[in-house]
Amino acid sequence: MSPRTGRRPAGSDTRDVILATARAAFASAGYQATSLRGIARAAGVDPALVSHYFHSKDRLFAGAMRLPEGLFDNVVSMIAGETPDLGQRVAHLFLSVWEEPASREPLLAIFRSAVSNDQAAATLRGFVTDALVDRLAATVNVPDRSLRVTLAGSQLVGVAMLRYVIHVEPLASADGGTVAAWLAPTLQRYLTGPLL
Repeated sequence: MSPRTGRRPAGSDTRDVILATARAAFASAGYQATSLRGIARAAGVDPALVSHYFHSKDRLFAGAMRLPEGLFDNVVSMIAGETPDLGQRVAHLFLSVWEEPASREPLLAIFRSAVSNDQAAATLRGFVTDALVDRLAATVNVPDRSLRVTLAGSQLVGVAMLRYVIHVEPLASADGGTVAAWLAPTLQRYLTGPLL
């Protein structure tokens, strides 16, 4: 008997295949340039099946952008403690999230889509606020901590854009530990040093 060919039938793993395909498509092309038909074709399913599971491109995007459960649950414990090396710890933690494929793909999709899609912009704002600003602010006890943490977040988001999204050299191919060492003094100053 010859192996079955054609489109993938509906099934328990089909939804996950569609999500994984969508995540990769949004990560590489962004929201505007990604279509439900293209995702269906790449996943080997009928476009109607994508609509059956997700109803719309916005809902599929929301599902595909979900970061791994518990990704930031231990952020505070990882960066809490004495402040002299806080910039170094924050830089290493941030880069480690981007180096992990399970979190890098949804983050790439969010970053690439944020300029053209309100939902992606809201997701990016939520990521920066919840995962970075709020959790980091809980670890520092200095004046103007919201401003300080927002400045540190802007530095990290800028590095992520240049290193992972648009691949500006030499930052894109530099060793992660080296990038963390470059970032650490600036983050340290933003978080605990003089602002002026």
